[in-house]
Parts: sequence; structure tokens; C-alpha cells
Amino acid sequence: MSRIFIILLTFIINSCAQIDFVYEDEKNLINPLYEKVIVNVTGLELVYINSYVPVFFGNNKNHHFDLLVNIEEKKTKKSVESNQAASNLMYELRFFYKLVSKKENCVTFEKKILSSFSIIPKSAGYDYGTDFSIDKKYELAINDNFNQFISSLRTVDINSCQ
Repeated sequence: MSRIFIILLTFIINSCAQIDFVYEDEKNLINPLYEKVIVNVTGLELVYINSYVPVFFGNNKNHHFDLLVNIEEKKTKKSVESNQAASNLMYELRFFYKLVSKKENCVTFEKKILSSFSIIPKSAGYDYGTDFSIDKKYELAINDNFNQFISSLRTVDINSCQ
């Protein structure tokens, strides 16, 4: 029994000898702006935006960049009933990103990202289910939009001017 244990332990130790860590080099970091940017959000005031900014961009330790985010919203009635009540609403959120380098004093990256969702109101009057659903969809749209922005940063050099 002890021979099998020793052989198994030796096999496990040898198989784990060449493990490389994913985040060993700084180039493998997912978000190049993390803890290097001050974020300024203008336009539409969304409830969850202030809680997601520190999650995605961290607390500013090195002020290398300014990120200006302008948010615009467009509501469209997709279905209107005979009494003119909307039975399907489409929300479009446009996020305009502008990344400014403090070292070079220039714009290094600009991007417009669209997030959209639709909602079917539960009733003509005040409804907690609809309000909760809209809040949750706003939260998901913010999360998705920030993820798209960070993904788009991987393909550009944020340290050089446009």
C-alpha cells in the first residue's frame, strides 16, 4: 500500500513541476487601465454605474489616464396597443468612451458602444416587477458595455496618440 502511495505522490509532484502562472507577466493582465485611470461619467445617470466603475477600473493609484464616459439613452415604443399604452419598450444605451493620456496629453482611444434591451411592462400602473426588471437590465447593460470596452483595449496601444 505504501509503495502505491509513494508512486502516486511522485507522479503528482512530477506532473506539476512545469506549471506556469497565467498572470506572471504584466502583459497577460486583462484590463490595462486597472488602477491607472480616473473615470468621469456624464450624461444619463444610472444607479449602478458608480458601483461598477471601481470594480472594472479599480482605485486610482497611478494617474496615467483620464477616461471620459458619456451615456445617452433612447427609448422606443415597439408595440402600442389600441389604448396607446406601450406593450413593448426598447431601450438603447450609447456609451461614448474617450481615453486621454496624462503623459502625452492627447487622446489615445475613442469608442462608441451600443447596449440595448427590451422590456414588456407588466401593467399600465405602477408595478414593482417591471421596475426591478428594468433596474436589472440596466445593470446587465452596464456590465456588458464595460466588458466590451475593456475587450476592445486589447487590440490597441493605449500609450500612443491617435
